[in-house]
Amino acid sequence: MASETLTSTDYIKHHLTNLTFGKHPDGSWGLAHNAAEAKAMGFWAIHLDTMLFSILLGVFFLYYFHKAARKATAGVPSGLQNFVEWIVDFIDNSVRGSFAGGKNDVVAPLALTIFLWVFLMNLMDLIPVDWLPWVTAQVASNGFGADPHSVFLKVVSTTDPNATFGMAISVFLLMIYYSIRIKGIGGFIGELTLHPFSSKNMLVQALFIPVNFFLEFVSLIAKPVSLALRLFGNMYAGEMIFILIAIMYGAGLVLGTFGGVLQLGWAIFHILVITLQAFIFMTLTIVYMDMAHQTSH
Repeated sequence: MASETLTSTDYIKHHLTNLTFGKHPDGSWGLAHNAAEAKAMGFWAIHLDTMLFSILLGVFFLYYFHKAARKATAGVPSGLQNFVEWIVDFIDNSVRGSFAGGKNDVVAPLALTIFLWVFLMNLMDLIPVDWLPWVTAQVASNGFGADPHSVFLKVVSTTDPNATFGMAISVFLLMIYYSIRIKGIGGFIGELTLHPFSSKNMLVQALFIPVNFFLEFVSLIAKPVSLALRLFGNMYAGEMIFILIAIMYGAGLVLGTFGGVLQLGWAIFHILVITLQAFIFMTLTIVYMDMAHQTSH
């Protein structure tokens, strides 16, 4: 459904631009009308599409799990209850296998929330790239025939680094909080300064402190960065492939048909990708929380 009025480059740029609200150079606030305006809005601009779809999917997840819990029965379970119990058992087994740092009632609900929320956001990647922009364009114009490329709308929140870094930083802050809570300020500082190099000689140990701090600090900061970039990079690449395939629909019957076959094949394979990325984000979160609870050092 690639627009015939756009070049391939314009089409790609359009689909990689968020619906952005921010401050214009003249001091007024409003929506960006192109990628250049969105970039000029700077740090305080808000990606409305990322916020909208991530919040809606979060509410969707909470609603159905609350519904399943409210209607849960010890008798013959409904299909929804069966599904929820299967997911909960899967998360519980994952936590038991990766979290050995003691007891924390936050870890399992956190893992459940992260896995399903990230999975749902990733799942939006299977919606054809022009469908929701087309619907939005019709609603915005109060009629039919509007060009979907008059609307900026990225429906996959995890292709926005703001979303992935937001989640990764939240996990990082929890990790820091529990590290200090479990080990104390002294224990936390000790982890950053007394390892990996140590010596019984106090003078030599003092010389090791700056080196240890540099190595451990880099390792600490790398955790949220790698967590965010791994999810963002994989989902961004997957979305780009769908966009490139969509361009083929405007290149004639033969290429359009071939594009349809490619899209089906990539969508089937991508189901594995979106599930794997949600699982990896959840597993690393559990591992980082486990590390925060370890007191062996």
